Amino acid sequence: MPNWTAELVVDEELARQLLAQFSELEVESLRPFAEGWDYTIWLVNEHWTFRFPRREIAVPGIRREIAVLPELAPLLPIPVPAPVFVGRPAEGFPWPFFGSELLPGRELGEAALDDPTRVEIGRSLGRFLRRLHDTEVTYELPADGNKRADMGARVPKTREQLDELEAAGLWQSPASVDRLLEAAECLPPSDAVAVVHGDLHFRQVLVGDHGSPTGVIDWVDVCRSDPAIDLSMLWSYLPRQGREAFLSEYGAVRDDQLVRARVIALSLSAALAHYGHDEGFREVEREALSGLARTAAE
Repeated sequence: MPNWTAELVVDEELARQLLAQFSELEVESLRPFAEGWDYTIWLVNEHWTFRFPRREIAVPGIRREIAVLPELAPLLPIPVPAPVFVGRPAEGFPWPFFGSELLPGRELGEAALDDPTRVEIGRSLGRFLRRLHDTEVTYELPADGNKRADMGARVPKTREQLDELEAAGLWQSPASVDRLLEAAECLPPSDAVAVVHGDLHFRQVLVGDHGSPTGVIDWVDVCRSDPAIDLSMLWSYLPRQGREAFLSEYGAVRDDQLVRARVIALSLSAALAHYGHDEGFREVEREALSGLARTAAE
């Protein structure tokens, strides 16, 4: 069973029951808005996005979002979803949830942007991530439970993900990928620690009509880890000329961090390609496969 399978999906009837917790919120309109691996999202009054977890494994991360995002939001140069309404578990729904103001824009994968626009997005993301990785928060964030920076764990997982794509006929790994994974497996444990988003990819960045980022969403994996795990889009989303632009804003990155980021790029792109293919999200599948190609290119 794919690991993104929902355990509980909030339908309209249940959403209305849960929203009744907020006496100050008069629900004039309600419609399904989006879904991902961890959330079902409903849009209320065309202004508030309410995020309901779909899987129990995501609940600790949602509690962290509720605690940390109000602190992070005023510090970051791109908007993030800061909780305004915090919901309690109730009959039919055993988990917390929250509502935040709607951030405008489309997911990057839906925007199908050209290379010059991607370069400028890279500059914006470089500035955003520099600020995030330099930030301290009062909430005691845990280490990354998924061990993304641990190449001893991440490389075998990435090989498995790529093998599944090959078996499905969606991808064929070039020799450059084998060489990269072999080199990554030899890296020592990471000694760098910062506040990180934890799962940053093209579905987590929103962009407006003029190609500027309007939001960075889905912070369910926010934690402390090597900042390299947030740099995967340097490889998978940006064209080659965009990497220098990104680093000019972000700052120096060690060679081992570039390798870790590149492995994460392969892993995330493979997962997204598989997800997009299985769920019929063709734009997600297409952008993810393009990301694999960019990451693998020498």
